[in-house]
Amino acid sequence: MKSKKIIALMSAVVICAGMITSYSGFQTKAEASELNVNLITNGNFDTDLAGWGNFTTNGGEGEVTFEDGELKAQVNNCGDEQYSMQVYYDGFKMYKNAKYRLEFDVSSTINRTIDYRIQLNGGDYRSYVDGQVKISKDVQTVSKEFTMTEKNDPSPRLAFNIGKVAGETPEAHSIKIDNVKLILLDDTGADMQDEKPKVEQKIVLNQVGYKPDDKKKVVFRAETKDRKFRVVSTATKEVVYEGEITGLAYDNAAKETDCFGDFSSVNTPGTYRIETDSLGSSFEFTIGKDVYNNLFKDAVRFFYMQRCGQDLPEELAGKWAHPTCHTDLARIYGTDKKIDVSGGWHDAGDYGRYVVASSKAIADLLSAYRDNKEVFGDDFNIPESGNGIPDVLDEVKYQLQWMLKMQEPASGGVYHKVTCANFPGQIMPQYEKEELIVCPISTTATADFAAIMAMGYENFKDIDASLAEKCLAAGENAWTYLEKTPNSVVKNPKGISTGEYGDTDDSDERYWAAAELFKATGDSKYDEAFRKMANSKIQAGYDWSRVGHYGNMAYLSAKGADQNVSNNIKNYIINEAQDIVALDKNDNYNVSNGTDYYWGSNMQVTNNAVLLAEAYKIIPNKEYLEYAKEHINYCLGKNSLGMSYVTGYGSDYVKHPHHRPSTAQGEAVPGMIAGGPNKNLEDPLAKNLLKDKAPAKCYLDNSESYSTNEVDIYWNSPFVHAMAELNMK
Repeated sequence: MKSKKIIALMSAVVICAGMITSYSGFQTKAEASELNVNLITNGNFDTDLAGWGNFTTNGGEGEVTFEDGELKAQVNNCGDEQYSMQVYYDGFKMYKNAKYRLEFDVSSTINRTIDYRIQLNGGDYRSYVDGQVKISKDVQTVSKEFTMTEKNDPSPRLAFNIGKVAGETPEAHSIKIDNVKLILLDDTGADMQDEKPKVEQKIVLNQVGYKPDDKKKVVFRAETKDRKFRVVSTATKEVVYEGEITGLAYDNAAKETDCFGDFSSVNTPGTYRIETDSLGSSFEFTIGKDVYNNLFKDAVRFFYMQRCGQDLPEELAGKWAHPTCHTDLARIYGTDKKIDVSGGWHDAGDYGRYVVASSKAIADLLSAYRDNKEVFGDDFNIPESGNGIPDVLDEVKYQLQWMLKMQEPASGGVYHKVTCANFPGQIMPQYEKEELIVCPISTTATADFAAIMAMGYENFKDIDASLAEKCLAAGENAWTYLEKTPNSVVKNPKGISTGEYGDTDDSDERYWAAAELFKATGDSKYDEAFRKMANSKIQAGYDWSRVGHYGNMAYLSAKGADQNVSNNIKNYIINEAQDIVALDKNDNYNVSNGTDYYWGSNMQVTNNAVLLAEAYKIIPNKEYLEYAKEHINYCLGKNSLGMSYVTGYGSDYVKHPHHRPSTAQGEAVPGMIAGGPNKNLEDPLAKNLLKDKAPAKCYLDNSESYSTNEVDIYWNSPFVHAMAELNMK
């Protein structure tokens, strides 16, 4: 799965922490190969532009190509900022107090000024060295020696800003760059000391704990000679259980050999550790009926913490409190028309609001409520707590009210998203002051909207009849738009570099919409539309880009559903559940990713837990629930990094998520699940520090590793959904 993010301005600087064997990527002294050689591996452009990137923003227009052994940048419009067009190179390191020389050749078809810099690739993007150079048709060599005065940076950026310069309004032109060099001249006195390595956790399990009757497994991450393990009470130091260490299996995703233990018979409430003679001790964990209560509440409260367009007071939001944000009217892209789209949830680590992402998140929360109402009380510490309505419905209502604003009333089509043109820095939401832009209508957003509005009607018709009727009318209006509008391919409009949520096929979204509208209305036209699509192809997926299973669950629970279609859906779900269990059994940590760890891999883990729980309702195979819970155990520490991917929970948990409020305030909001390992290394920090790592270990607890450590509403939502389905609250 490709990430929704198209990020050009964001990278990393903070030295990584939280890895199973933590290291910054620096040695105790410079590697011999780094001294007096070019750190830019493709600075001569002999055959291509490998390693180089570029972007345009804020009105910049142009393209970058390889021509005659040089990098050629065709600048058609300089835009509004120096960085409105940028050519950049990532993939090198810099050391504090080391001396460098930056050198390059440059020319232009017109006389103009450009900016060059090596910068912190995130945060405030401050420069370590910079300068401006007036360029012309004559090739000139620019050379500058400097000393790195700031702390070690494992992933800086070399940037050529070829956008607007004050006092210049150049016509279209081209710039050529060649022979780019960055030479480490002298490391005398350089600070190359590594962080103290983190002790590798050899005994891993769910660090939060277990309910008394749960299956309880532990993984020993070594070819140990120990044949016994002990469960020890942390209160009394008493050994309460001694078990066998069994098996010896190689895990291809983690590139390690492990052994295993089972202590399911330990069910007395308390706090414990697991020990062996040679491997030491595990982190402590708790056994108790209410072991997940606080975790579950914080995972749900995350949505309140993401509220946009509303004051979050300190008594409810703590240090992450902020005044009302993003309330200005937003301009519809390509027009001068402005509309009110205030409200809703900030999507992720950024402050954009996206219809398709919101749709998955709402679907998970409403499905969780549908399947286990008992776990959702009216006491989750949000403004509406105590009003007699489950807080999860109050939270969904807040988002539904925003989504209704995203529908174009006349046509019924739904705008894809509202963001600024670019992502902001690591600031609190009230400080993002750039123009809000509503991106064009898409059929994927419209179909998702139709499905969600039908779900809104179902869940609020007995609570808030006015809202319910408004939702249903909006959903049916969206369907009318879909009936006369073909599939639209979704891409970011020109000049917009925020989350794309691109999609080329809306068939699964229409499938979901038809099922939910049929369930809500009983209208045969929706049934006919759904059956036609299902008989052609049963759709699957709990992702934002593949939403078929939401349609399947809706149809299975609809009155008057066709029995043959329903049976085909059930068979499909059972077959998929069997495939998941087979993958679980073949993985030392009992999860179903195989070796396919991609952007947001923890979403796949929790989505599969949901599917197994749904399959159990069709065929009560106990393995489905057992392995569904193992997926949650994985998220809470039973994984090859030995850490909990949920902020604030466990002994070793995510502390530096890619989440602007958390970074700005210096502490992570609790209850957020990180995206998790991503073998594709899609941010500069990951590329620099995770080379050659096993797929399941391609993760950094670093706020600038956005491809492994971002949080998102539609990653928390399946986590909540799975915990509710499995009664893990």
